[in-house]
Parts: sequence; structure tokens; C-alpha cells
Amino acid sequence: MNYGMVIDLKRCVGCNACTVACRAEHGMPAGVNHHRIVKYESGAYPKAKMGFIPMPCMHCRETPCVAVCPTNASHRQDDGITLVDKEKCIGCRACMQACPYGARQFLWAMQGYFGETRTPYEQHKQKGLAPGLVVKCNFCKHRLEEGKTPACVFTCPAQARYFGDLDDPRYEVAQFAARPDARQLKKDRATNPAVYYITEDPLP
Repeated sequence: MNYGMVIDLKRCVGCNACTVACRAEHGMPAGVNHHRIVKYESGAYPKAKMGFIPMPCMHCRETPCVAVCPTNASHRQDDGITLVDKEKCIGCRACMQACPYGARQFLWAMQGYFGETRTPYEQHKQKGLAPGLVVKCNFCKHRLEEGKTPACVFTCPAQARYFGDLDDPRYEVAQFAARPDARQLKKDRATNPAVYYITEDPLP
């Protein structure tokens, strides 16, 4: 088992539905995102165009974030998902420096969206979180345990995302990842990400 994701950039319109779905699913404090959209330009006038790259955690097979963690809070499971153990994280942020993709964020404060007092929804979703922790995308591990797909995959209105076992050719995600136009971001960093992008253009 090796969970992974393929994102079809030919379909992605940069609507940020994935980002909003992620925020709603995890109830992250204001200013903290597990997922973001990066805009980029390709081509030259008069054929220049704007593209969008959704950026969850890459859940790399070679994990620099895990290698530098002094407490083993950052760890990779047998199913390929990289997690942060809140009980072990000491907030040193070494993993943030090691990640080439900017996939991790630090909780400086538990800031609510509607003033200093957090809503019951925020309090429920943010159980176990506190200032001083590093947080990141976990492929919606709790949803996977319920037999569901990650919130970003379920929500995408363009159906631009595929998720499943990259090692099982019966899954669409494995078939798409094997295509010649499936690319990994920053491949030169030799992290072997489990997130692939379908695109004819070179990734920035």
C-alpha cells in the first residue's frame, strides 16, 4: 500500500475549492492552511497563459522532514502517509526548513475567525492543537479510515484529482501516475513525491 494523488492540471481551474474543503474538514486556525494554490505563468506573448498548482503535502517516499526531526514526531507510515505526532512535536521547525515544498506550517497562535473566542465548531475540530506545533496535510487520514477519499478530492468540481494506492494498477491513480505526462514537482530534489501532476508544460 502506497497512498498517492494525481492532480490533472489540464482540468484544474484554480477555484480553491480544495483549499476551502481542507480548511472546513480540519478546522484550522485563521492564517493556517494544509493546502494552497500556487499560480504560475508559462509560455511567451502572445501565447502566454496562467496555470495553477494545488499544493498539498507531497508525502514523499524519501522524506527530508522525517530525517531531520529530533523527536521522531515526523514519521512515515507503512501506507506512505507522512504524519506529525502532536505529542512528540517540540516546535523546533527543523522539518519546515527541510521540506522543499513549503507544506508545513507552525501554529503561532490559535486565532479564531470571529474574534478571540473560538466557535464550538473550531473548538471541536482543533482538539489536540496548541501554539508551538507544526501542522500539515495528512491526506485526511481520518476519512480514509472511514472508507472515504480526502476532502479535497471529494470536493473538486472539475474532477481533477485521483487518489488511491499507487502500487495497485487497478486504481485510476496508479494508471495516471504511470502516464508520460505525469510529473513530480521539484524532481531534482530526489524526494520522490507521491503527488503527481498531469501536464504537458514543464512544472515551475
